[in-house]
Amino acid sequence: MSIISRRAQRAIPVVLGAATLADVAVLLVWDAFPALFPARSHDVLAAFSLAAIAAAYFAYQLVHRPVPLEFVKAALLAAAFLFWAANQFWPDSKQATLWNDVAIALFVLDVFLVMIGWPAASGDASFAETHAAEADEQQV
Repeated sequence: MSIISRRAQRAIPVVLGAATLADVAVLLVWDAFPALFPARSHDVLAAFSLAAIAAAYFAYQLVHRPVPLEFVKAALLAAAFLFWAANQFWPDSKQATLWNDVAIALFVLDVFLVMIGWPAASGDASFAETHAAEADEQQV
């Protein structure tokens, strides 16, 4: 694989992440000035932010080629964001509560897996606890 294509691949998650941050900024403007926006724009902005960060994170994982179990965990987190996005986009749907509950279950499962160190390859770095553990060891 050429260096240029590798750089382009690494840029995709960053561009998606930047677009997500821009959308979040617009969402916060909506919070300050909702009358400036059309009806249902909040639902669309919120859902887009969640779906876009799911796509950005999933693309980031694809580019960094994690071990298979870490990839499964990344897919689980991306799915949680997508279910949350569905709940935001269709809040009046009969399935909205289900989508919200599935999102909650997946977020809770993801944090639990981090707490128990699954998969073993992921370690505690995802919660920045590596530095805290090192600091604790130095104090002993």
